[in-house]
Amino acid sequence: MIEQLLPACVAWAETHDTGDAEGLLYPEEEALVERAVDRRRHEFAAVRGCARQAMATLGLPPAPVLRGHRGMPLWPEGTVGSMTHCDGYRAAVLARATDVRSVGIDAEPDEALPPDIWESVSLPSERRRPAPGANGPSPHWDRLLFSAKESVFKAWFPLTRIELDFLEADISFHRRATAECRGTFTARLLRTAPGVPQVFEGEWLAEKGFVLTAVVLPPV
Repeated sequence: MIEQLLPACVAWAETHDTGDAEGLLYPEEEALVERAVDRRRHEFAAVRGCARQAMATLGLPPAPVLRGHRGMPLWPEGTVGSMTHCDGYRAAVLARATDVRSVGIDAEPDEALPPDIWESVSLPSERRRPAPGANGPSPHWDRLLFSAKESVFKAWFPLTRIELDFLEADISFHRRATAECRGTFTARLLRTAPGVPQVFEGEWLAEKGFVLTAVVLPPV
């Protein structure tokens, strides 16, 4: 599914497998989850298995994916990437830094956010904005907004090392004029960082019980 949101230069891999994938881990990665519960270990391993599939697509040797500040994945030199996982879905994407400046992806279950979370992650302008109309089914727009903000953060943070709050991105959605449950979104950032655009453009998709979003920033 995630490939529908990405340009051809971005390698990807995804899985719905929730089984035991611990054999995919390198010792350095094992150390990061040695005290984690089994469920966390499994999702950690599965998404890193996806990452190594993406490396192979780019012709790169397999390598561990460790964690930096705020859990930011540490990718092989000369590449940029992003990972996501939720119940029943894991994905990783990777691109050469000469082709993509930064990338962020996110996946969420296509279900309503709890009301208290919705209030804490959305701006008044976003809550007033009507959902894009189109024929066919619609996603849970509150969950899609949450996902889009996650993708924006994942693309922003590696460039700036600055925290971006949920209320520091104002997002509007656009739906394609088809029966497909997909479209684009525009994120207007309410804080600045040198050399980083204040508007991020992204893609979204709702399919098979999930909402997926992606932001791909082109090279400067």
